[in-house]
Amino acid sequence: MTDVNDVTNAANATTETVETDAGPARITWHKAKKPRLVLAVSHGAGGGIEARDLKALAAVLPAHGVTVARVEQPWRVAGKKLAPAPKTLDLGWRGIWPALAEPGLPVVSGGRSAGARVACRTATELGARAVLALSFPLHPPGRPEKSRAAELLGSGVPTLVVQGGNDPFGNPGEFPEGPYELVEVPHGDHGFAVPKRAEITQEEAVAVITDAVVEWTGSLG
Repeated sequence: MTDVNDVTNAANATTETVETDAGPARITWHKAKKPRLVLAVSHGAGGGIEARDLKALAAVLPAHGVTVARVEQPWRVAGKKLAPAPKTLDLGWRGIWPALAEPGLPVVSGGRSAGARVACRTATELGARAVLALSFPLHPPGRPEKSRAAELLGSGVPTLVVQGGNDPFGNPGEFPEGPYELVEVPHGDHGFAVPKRAEITQEEAVAVITDAVVEWTGSLG
């Protein structure tokens, strides 16, 4: 099993700075030997690309023909603690896109939490092959009436949602029917952490994520 804690030190990891209209962004590439897709994943509003799910995908997916690009939005590169408005996040993602598409492969647009929202909002205009939405924030905690379902339902491309069973931003049972697939990580919170009393370990929970994404990306060609 790949040690996801060592993924940032992997021999095939390279870093690229990209200028965007929202400021410099940064891409950490984890390249497959014979890639057929690029999976671009960005972080949420409260964390970075060291999130357990993004690290795990970078460790596992290249062996399955998928180059993983972990993207740091300009506000994170600048050292700011608070994410900007959605339109600024979208601006940064648009500016990063040419670098993601440069290898000439289909690009799956993805991210966790706020990054998933960006991927959904911009997928059609950018020509994404599909969207991977990790911990999609369906609504603010305790505010189900503030639904963001329209963003998810409007992605316009094949979409996979991977959601923790105990995510306060929307558990799987709260999601509306729609043209997307949904995989539940049992007992997972918004960061896919599972309590010690759960019947699955943290390692097994992360494997649910990577196994689902491996299978799904395999169906994309």
